[in-house]
Amino acid sequence: MSLLLWVDLLGTIAFAISGVLTAMKKGLDPFGIFIIAFVTSVGGGTVRDLLMDAPVFWMYDLMYIYTIAGAAVFAIIFRSRLSYLRRSLFLFDTIGIALYTMVGIQKGIGAEFHPVICIILGTLSACFGGVIRDILCNEIPIIFRKEIYATACIAGGVVYFAASYGNFPSWLQFGLAAGVVIAVRLIAVVFKLRLPSFYPQSS
Repeated sequence: MSLLLWVDLLGTIAFAISGVLTAMKKGLDPFGIFIIAFVTSVGGGTVRDLLMDAPVFWMYDLMYIYTIAGAAVFAIIFRSRLSYLRRSLFLFDTIGIALYTMVGIQKGIGAEFHPVICIILGTLSACFGGVIRDILCNEIPIIFRKEIYATACIAGGVVYFAASYGNFPSWLQFGLAAGVVIAVRLIAVVFKLRLPSFYPQSS
């Protein structure tokens, strides 16, 4: 399999587990858990493909359905090992956005879009599944809060294109950019970094 397909499947697994953890935290039944795992995994990529007027990827390859189902069953069976739900959710969500950012960027490059558009597609791919997950689970989506989330994806995209001018191997470009997404997200959480907000001050 190609590097892009491996990255896509790893991102699918990470987001599926993220969706399962969120659904279990909300006490959903097995069907609800699978639906949340599914939309978390493919929501961003579906929006990306619709914007690109391209075939929706998971409708033409059942491997994604099998991967999501397998990841969901794995997460349910080993839920006791994932007892620290918030920490596990954060970990898999962060890995997911890093990998899906790279997938979205590659799709944009394949369509010969401008680098800025490619970064936007990467950010949509990474973030929109989580937006759908949070809305269905009656949560305010992370991307709409003060947490640094989409900004990490944008930073990774910028690093990817910067690395492309250095003639690095493709796997190293992927690794550097995905590492930046993860690092920015981790640093933001550890040091409680936030984007500025414009809430009215209470009197």
